[in-house]
Amino acid sequence: MPHFTIEYSANLDGRLDIAAVCEIVRQAAVETGIFPLGGIRVRAIRCEHYAIADARNDYGFLDMVLRIGEGRDLKTRQKAGEHVFQALSRHLDPVFAASKFALSFDMQINDKDTSWKRNNIHDALKAESAHG
Repeated sequence: MPHFTIEYSANLDGRLDIAAVCEIVRQAAVETGIFPLGGIRVRAIRCEHYAIADARNDYGFLDMVLRIGEGRDLKTRQKAGEHVFQALSRHLDPVFAASKFALSFDMQINDKDTSWKRNNIHDALKAESAHG
């Protein structure tokens, strides 16, 4: 982990490059220095059906949830979360300037006793690093 899940309103398609958003989030996660590179995942889910505020169809949203494993103290989580949020928020400044828009980000901690994983990406990255 970390796993970022981004849900966004479909009306952002013409205003936002969602692949670029995913890359901004991935890079910001790397920059924090607290997440294993092989565990970083960023996925985006386009929400075709949604209702916002007073139902005007020009309102948009992007909601991101980060799931992480246990073991990091609150100060470390807050610092990392703030770094990722600020990078994403800066990238979205043009969307805020051009439209009514809501951005949210929540971090959740997975309980290790009820979280199962299988991942060979870590080993592949170590092998690549060892062999140049």
